[in-house]
Amino acid sequence: MKTPLFWACIILGMISSACASTPGINLTKIPDEVRAQQIKDMKWGMFICWSFSTFSGQEWTPTLDKDASYFKATGCDTDQWCETAKAAGMNYILFLTKHHDGFCLWDTKTTEKKVTNSPLGIDVLAKLRTSCDKYGIKLALYFSEGDWNWPEAVDGKSKKGGINPEMKKAQLEELLTEYGPIEFWWMDHAVGTGGLSHKETVEWMHTFQPNTFVGFNHGEPAGRLCLRERGRPGKLGDPGTSKYNKKAEQGYKGYLVAEFTYPILPPHEGGAQWFYSLPKHDNLCHSPDKLYRDYLGAVKYENIFSINIGPNYQGRIRDIDVKTLTKVGEMIERENRTQ
Repeated sequence: MKTPLFWACIILGMISSACASTPGINLTKIPDEVRAQQIKDMKWGMFICWSFSTFSGQEWTPTLDKDASYFKATGCDTDQWCETAKAAGMNYILFLTKHHDGFCLWDTKTTEKKVTNSPLGIDVLAKLRTSCDKYGIKLALYFSEGDWNWPEAVDGKSKKGGINPEMKKAQLEELLTEYGPIEFWWMDHAVGTGGLSHKETVEWMHTFQPNTFVGFNHGEPAGRLCLRERGRPGKLGDPGTSKYNKKAEQGYKGYLVAEFTYPILPPHEGGAQWFYSLPKHDNLCHSPDKLYRDYLGAVKYENIFSINIGPNYQGRIRDIDVKTLTKVGEMIERENRTQ
């Protein structure tokens, strides 16, 4: 007959094995109010969008006629990204792992359409993780739920991102188990769920990292993070702060923290806005004063503010973005000294 001590040893062994496979990840759930405060304390960070659309000159890039070689980056300076974030007084980087075109910026085992098969030939997410740890920057991830490479997809079309729930789960599992702790997730519902509901998605993700916060920019509300795409600072529950998530923000009671984001590039004709646009737009940028005002709004309402940046063809942040963000960092430092 097996004793209680036997079963206790078995359970401890299972926990030890799980911890060994996920270094740095806390598998014990932190109380919601404590974890929510940790997220709020991050205040603001850099949202990095870098993928096929960097090279197509448009926001959405149809994918079926493209393989990994379409990603023509000649460099990847993740240290520069983190140095710039640090100078801006930022506490995290939110990194795009996969857009609707299905191109993966990590060395996934789920598809050949990945950055390690591109001319760049490196695992960008792994490189970024190393740089974040070096500079004391936390890591969050963006992930497109749908994928135009999956069954039933219509290439390049909204809400037609295909159905492949097992692939979606496999990709999320890789990201959650191979790249350390992920502070939060920015899940893009623009081309559908991929065949796994938002509630099921959150439950799956929490089996690997129970303390990660998950948010969806629209669709079925789920998770603890309210996303305000092209939004603004404001009290949690105020639908006027969100462009796409108004009903969810007003009616869903599970949100504990709100995040808002918009591109550092002002509206312009031609080219992308969330990604690097075109060289002719290299001098376009929102002012430091605007960014600083929204930073102060985030602090006031205990939101987090993710300003979007698009690295260029060489994998570097534009000079004007570095200059602007460094100026904001100086304004934040000045404010902190007066308190």
